[in-house]
Amino acid sequence: MIVGLVVACEVGFWVLLAAGLAVRYLLKWRRTSVALLLCEPLLEVVLFVATAIDLRSGARPSWEHGLAALYIGFTIAYGHHTIRWLDGHAAHRLAGAPPQPKPPRYGLARAAHEGRLWLRTLLATTVACALLQGAIWYVGSPASLRDWQYAALRALGIHGLIAVTYLLWPKKAPAQERRTATGR
Repeated sequence: MIVGLVVACEVGFWVLLAAGLAVRYLLKWRRTSVALLLCEPLLEVVLFVATAIDLRSGARPSWEHGLAALYIGFTIAYGHHTIRWLDGHAAHRLAGAPPQPKPPRYGLARAAHEGRLWLRTLLATTVACALLQGAIWYVGSPASLRDWQYAALRALGIHGLIAVTYLLWPKKAPAQERRTATGR
């Protein structure tokens, strides 16, 4: 049941996002699009409540509950960022707005960008681990849920290592781009 709900929440996220952007840029109904986009967090609330009810009704904690916690953590950390990014692309494609600036590709600017993404992953991990810890305390069965906490922490560590490589070994712009940027 929980896996189906996670899938339904993911599909619902993209359906609400597409509907919100279509209503905003094709029909020019700004208020309606805001209302649709504000429904996005309700999906996570529904998933959270359903998972809590499932656990309280005697379901044995399993990978489905861990997946639900990671999904909620990820959407809290990256959901708004994703919506804003796609809104910028839709504004460019459908409303004639200028294209969004691309993330920096070189040097310390790229390292800072990767660091900000890692902070989002830190938030996602923190939320997921807190939800999982709450579930462990709620049902008193830590074994399978602890594995999901460790998986979230491993993902955070791997992402952190990748982000640090951009700081320690920053990619240099090709010579032609360096000359253009400095005006020489």
